[in-house]
Amino acid sequence: MIIIGRIDKADFPELKLQNIQLKVDTGAYTSSIHTYDVQEIESNGAKHIEFKLLDPSHPKYKDRIFKVDNYHVKSVKSSFGNVEERFVIKTNIVIFDQEFPIELSLSERSDMKYPVLLGRKFLSHRFIVDTSLQNISIKLKRKKNKNI
Repeated sequence: MIIIGRIDKADFPELKLQNIQLKVDTGAYTSSIHTYDVQEIESNGAKHIEFKLLDPSHPKYKDRIFKVDNYHVKSVKSSFGNVEERFVIKTNIVIFDQEFPIELSLSERSDMKYPVLLGRKFLSHRFIVDTSLQNISIKLKRKKNKNI
């Protein structure tokens, strides 16, 4: 298994995001990403969701609307104990120079420092968390790119 620290950066190629800050949270089951303007839309009998990633205050914000057909709705309990319905999408994450499938709940996280939260469902059987470490994957990526 790979050792991961408490914070790092990762890429989400399908979402066209690179070097996005993330926090590892073993207390959370589901991973999540900061989104807003999330809407479920039905047209011609088919449903999809549309959303924007990050927000205008984030330096990597691009004001793009993403459309996803492959999603589901899940009840998620927040750290405050509140249960809310969230859309969950499937995508890929690139971390430690490897691509992994990941499910991300779409969550308004503007009050949070990190736009992505990695939960236990993603971490399990892949990573060992060492909370004394940080940015291991991004340092590896920078070192590798410097050697190319």
